[in-house]
Amino acid sequence: MNAPLRPEPADTRAESPAESKVMWGIGFKVASVCVFVAMSSLLKASEGIPLGELVFFRSFFAIFPVIFYLAVTHQLSGVFHTQERLSHVWRGLVGVSAMCCSFYALTKLPLPEAIAINYASPLFVVVFSAILLHETVRIYRWSAVVIGLIGVMVILWPRLSVFSSGEIGMEETVGAISALAGAVLSAIAMLLVRRLVQTERTPTIVIYFSITSSVIALFTLPFGWVMPTPAQALMLVGAGFAGGIAQIFLTQCYRYAEMSTIAPFEYTSMLLGLAIGYLIFGDVPTVEMLIGGVVVIGAGIFIIYREHQLAVAERNRRALSAGRMS
Repeated sequence: MNAPLRPEPADTRAESPAESKVMWGIGFKVASVCVFVAMSSLLKASEGIPLGELVFFRSFFAIFPVIFYLAVTHQLSGVFHTQERLSHVWRGLVGVSAMCCSFYALTKLPLPEAIAINYASPLFVVVFSAILLHETVRIYRWSAVVIGLIGVMVILWPRLSVFSSGEIGMEETVGAISALAGAVLSAIAMLLVRRLVQTERTPTIVIYFSITSSVIALFTLPFGWVMPTPAQALMLVGAGFAGGIAQIFLTQCYRYAEMSTIAPFEYTSMLLGLAIGYLIFGDVPTVEMLIGGVVVIGAGIFIIYREHQLAVAERNRRALSAGRMS
């Protein structure tokens, strides 16, 4: 759901392969992961705030750091120009639905568990790319998807056992199902973004998503928004700013390293989630969550590796074809 503002290709000058360049890219990626986890923690700590209100604060206050960044980097000109307004609305509707599911899961599940289930999103991207976009997905990636989904079921199973044993609270079960639904909707949102980037500037996509999701969230106002306490208001505004700042860090990381290099560092959020969940929220990870999380992470890393291999093979094929034509 969180796409970089303006993903630029890694610098191909002589010094670009240098370790320092790659380390900067990794550093910005890890920074974005840390801030996104902080955002999730602030939302989880804002107990008692309705979902629509959470979505509004997360979306609206993210606009300010993003606008500031675009102004400083001279990307603000024409950022609101678009010919795909309806597509932005659809992307906003799907994104808001994904956020509602994910935020509900945050309020009902341990932080690392909610994070781990969200790792299923790239797996669903592969599935939907094959089904909806008719992309070719070969046995290696299908195998990784199946193994990854088995890992998700390992995480979910103790929560789903409420239907047979009744030992787990119903709210936690619904939270687990919501987390999975959020991962599915996030995957659909990624496909919508993939279509939008063919005709729209990335800053335009980000700005319109924040605006659209803020407006959509306002429609939930009659359904029981509450006046936050000063502490809650501070956390909600902080979560919004954190979302925008994390977006900026995510943008920067792609200037220094290839996506295949930095993508696996997304999974550092699991370690942060475990630490914050235990130290702040008193969440003790279950064996099922740890085993399932490792399986899902492994499947995700394999898919990233396979995508990188295919991209390299395609570039080599094109270069060879161009050489023959010349």
